Amino acid sequence: MWNIKILSYVTFLYLGCFLLYLGFVAFRKPILQKIATYVTIFTLGVHTIGILLRWIESHQMGIGHAPLSNLYESLIFFGWCIAFLYLVIEKKYKRPILGAFVMPFAFLTMAYASFSPNVNSRIEPLIPALQSNWLIVHVITCFLAYGAFAVSFGFSIVYLLRPEKGSFWDVFPPKLQLDALIYQTITFGFTLLTVGIITGAVWADKAWGSYWSWDPKETWSLITWFIYATFIHCRLVKGWRETKMAVLSIIGFASVLFTYFGVNFLLSGLHSYATPS
Repeated sequence: MWNIKILSYVTFLYLGCFLLYLGFVAFRKPILQKIATYVTIFTLGVHTIGILLRWIESHQMGIGHAPLSNLYESLIFFGWCIAFLYLVIEKKYKRPILGAFVMPFAFLTMAYASFSPNVNSRIEPLIPALQSNWLIVHVITCFLAYGAFAVSFGFSIVYLLRPEKGSFWDVFPPKLQLDALIYQTITFGFTLLTVGIITGAVWADKAWGSYWSWDPKETWSLITWFIYATFIHCRLVKGWRETKMAVLSIIGFASVLFTYFGVNFLLSGLHSYATPS
């Protein structure tokens, strides 16, 4: 299928984006930064075409569902969310050097989807539980949230690595701005994750007759939600800033990864359709 070929090529384009941003970090040549940004925009465009083409091919096969229904399609959309949110932040804050710490996540996500033998890339009919419009809202909000948390994780790594002074780090945002970026991306992600959990509960009631079943995926989603709720609570009420927030951001993203991958591989439950084939 053309969509699978195009999306596999997108994997290598994201690798190229990462190397270009890394080259900008190493050599500080403005031309490398411009090329990296334009190549990332181009790659996101091709990525979007690949997703739309998969949707069209699904209709041509008589299946006709949004490409958000299995592990492969969720990984593809996860990578898209990371790249899209990063480009929005780069345009707003004019800090392209951060791409060296965010683009690896888009590349690794696409690489796992495209080349892992455990990920089924075929377009298949939806099981009855997934035949709902709530699926689209639930998955889009959750993965935009995950994308924001991935970007925040990258910023947290930069924050912890960056010393207060040092000529090499002068081109990076100051710690105060990094702290603000971590907080803003997590607030954005937390809001969407909240919407995703609520829409998931509504969908669960229609599919399984219960808003909440303490399924492993639901339980770990709630744990992740509490970690980021703690992050926001500690910042607004306790006045936590900087290093503590960066560490909590990393803990939160570890919980995201376990909710997404760990639960699929290690635990079974109502979300077992998302497990590797």
